Amino acid sequence: MDTTYYDHGTAAERWERARLFFDAKDFAAAARVLGGLVEEVPEQTGPRLLLARSYYHSAQLRRAEAELRVLVERDPVEGYARLMLGRTLERQGRHEEAAPHLRIASALAGDFERV
Repeated sequence: MDTTYYDHGTAAERWERARLFFDAKDFAAAARVLGGLVEEVPEQTGPRLLLARSYYHSAQLRRAEAELRVLVERDPVEGYARLMLGRTLERQGRHEEAAPHLRIASALAGDFERV
């Protein structure tokens, strides 16, 4: 098996590497590490959410949307995923689609004025 820097090491080491890339604002590199990690542990929310955020910040909005939809489908009350999905849709100019997700995120956060 040919491994690269992005997929080398244990899952914990790759998680830490992805977080370092993300914190350094190298979102594309973080996404490269996280893509393999999410395939390996698809049930974990943390890596998938950070992958979606990496895609969002590197303007890979369709990919961000896809990851966020998986999270929201799996856990409809995951408030941050709802917020990110709404913002991702807004950034794509899909304001009507974004509105329900943003309202739900506000309600989950306890901000009932926006609801």
